[in-house]
Amino acid sequence: MSPLRVLLFGRYADAEFGGIERHVRSLVQALRGQVDYVNLVEGRGFDDGPPWECPVVRARSIAVLASQPICPGMPFIVRRLQREHRFQIAHLHLPDPMSHLAALALPREVKIVLTWHSDIVRQKRIFSLYRPFLANLIGRAAAVMAHTPAHFESMPQLAALVPAEKRVVVPCGLDLSAFQAPHPKTLDFRRQFGKSVVFALGRHVYYKGFEYLVRAMAEVPGAVLVLGSSGPLTEALRRIAAEAGVAERVRFVGRIAEADLPAYYQACDVFCLPSVEPSEAFGIVQVEAMAAGKPVVCTKLGNGVNWVNPDRVTGFAVPPRDARALADALNRLLGDGPLRMKLGEAAARRAASEFSLAALRTGTLRVYERALAAPVSRS
Repeated sequence: MSPLRVLLFGRYADAEFGGIERHVRSLVQALRGQVDYVNLVEGRGFDDGPPWECPVVRARSIAVLASQPICPGMPFIVRRLQREHRFQIAHLHLPDPMSHLAALALPREVKIVLTWHSDIVRQKRIFSLYRPFLANLIGRAAAVMAHTPAHFESMPQLAALVPAEKRVVVPCGLDLSAFQAPHPKTLDFRRQFGKSVVFALGRHVYYKGFEYLVRAMAEVPGAVLVLGSSGPLTEALRRIAAEAGVAERVRFVGRIAEADLPAYYQACDVFCLPSVEPSEAFGIVQVEAMAAGKPVVCTKLGNGVNWVNPDRVTGFAVPPRDARALADALNRLLGDGPLRMKLGEAAARRAASEFSLAALRTGTLRVYERALAAPVSRS
């Protein structure tokens, strides 16, 4: 049986990729040999990231509006790619209005499936204008996937727009083997950072809540915070660290090479995801930390973040925007080795059972088969 031909709208594919891009990369990896993907992404001027296992086509961006790159050539690229590949399915990852616009260039016989990563949280005025177009796209889609059952309960836009018969839960699976196997650099990082290490990773942007974690470190004596990645708030975070008197105990390590990432997780004692907005709807970094056997401290966002990391099962969940609560949870874990080990072992089991590449492969293939069997939409 020949592989399915799928046009993937993967958002970005550069050195500054985030959770959606990491998920898309896992999708390509999981379905290698069963799906021939072409990944169409929005170019934004960053250097290319790690190599992909499928063709990547970049549409040039001429501007950014409300965090959305504007790529006027993308619909024309879609038409060219459709002539070349005769796609059976187009797989969009929302929110991404640009890919929605580009997908309109596809013929009706190409089936549409959607993965809903997050509601549009910050640009609410724009969403009110976009909503009827999004409703039309959902009407055409054969299925709308979300990573956890909590997504359908915690996202008002998803709950209001997607009918029950189109809702499908497909786990956000990863290749966990690199995080589970001992890394040769782990001991070096451990010696470099010290004996009590908190690790956090993510773009330095508003909804990540890193400022509260940095302030919390003032009440976590003797511990070091290793903060990976960068972003528009990096310099502000450095100033907060200086003001809080913890500049020497907050290590800004910048972008971490993919090959070294497992060693950072393995070298830490606790991983922290201090996000403050529901824009953080899952937190793939939590799964990576859990696969490395580390307990996670996250915030109570009431969504997929807490489904991934259940409070007092694989770590702790504390109120968002509460530096003192973060400090209390971190101190409890850092000061109690047996508890830390118990929650870390539970985290590793949960990662292996719920978030594997096999689960992602099985769930996605079922959705693709359902899409191919669906009648051609005329809406």
